Amino acid sequence: MGTVEQIFIAPSRQSAVQEAKAVELEAGRGIVGDRYHALAEKAQQSERTVRENHLTLIAKEELDNFLANHSSDLHYGEFRRNIITSGIDLNTLVKQQFRIGDALCQGIELCEPCATLARTVHSGVLPGLVHKGGLRAVVLESGNVQVGSTITASQ
Repeated sequence: MGTVEQIFIAPSRQSAVQEAKAVELEAGRGIVGDRYHALAEKAQQSERTVRENHLTLIAKEELDNFLANHSSDLHYGEFRRNIITSGIDLNTLVKQQFRIGDALCQGIELCEPCATLARTVHSGVLPGLVHKGGLRAVVLESGNVQVGSTITASQ
């Protein structure tokens, strides 16, 4: 069982992330107020396929390790993942359903670091966070998530 440590949203692709204490996850769309939710809404309105990137999660333990090894004082939000977790191995949730707060989600794939993240955050993210960059997930059942919510893998 894991815990939600922090939550971040960005209203658009280029906007700075904003920390939130609680958010609503909407089935088929993602976090209300986040850029991915807006993209999903647009896709549904134009009858296009919604991408399977409703939300992203990353382990606090991996970020702490990265920051310690790179003598960096970056803030967790700068890594542009939505939910910072602790106490759960996110890699085991690929292709698995899990509950986060009241919402039911499905892990889709690892959220590997990209060149844009390396360019805008820290050049070390590409080698330093490969297979440790978090999880991309979709929301299957709507619900609320707040700092302190539990994360449990479905049986």
